[in-house]
Amino acid sequence: MEDLAELINKFGFPIIAAGGVSYMIYFVWKWATEEIDPVLSKANVTLIALIDRVRMLDNDMIRLNSKLTMVLEFREKYEKATGQKLPVDLADIEAHLMEYTTKSRLWKQPDHHLEKKDPAGTQSKPDLKFQTKDSK
Repeated sequence: MEDLAELINKFGFPIIAAGGVSYMIYFVWKWATEEIDPVLSKANVTLIALIDRVRMLDNDMIRLNSKLTMVLEFREKYEKATGQKLPVDLADIEAHLMEYTTKSRLWKQPDHHLEKKDPAGTQSKPDLKFQTKDSK
């Protein structure tokens, strides 16, 4: 305590206060760069991954909605053209849905089950064939 009084007497209070404030600023800067910055970097990576997953889910919902719309339109056209209901079993649809959700919806895994390779193996095309109960 006597050393602090001697320093204040020798250099003056404003100089000693400026030195103390500059040490506090240095301490806060060092703490922020060593402790907070790595945590923020990890949080930023996690945030980007979550945003990507939300976008993937949004794209999947848009894709599924368009497929559902197509199937409903197809069913309506089929029923108008033939005068019969479309022969589709609900259990088959649920089985395909379970296969779709359990095998192909892992993160960052493409929908390989929807693609068929041409004989040359150069171009992939989606499999849009609609299977009915009788066509198996």
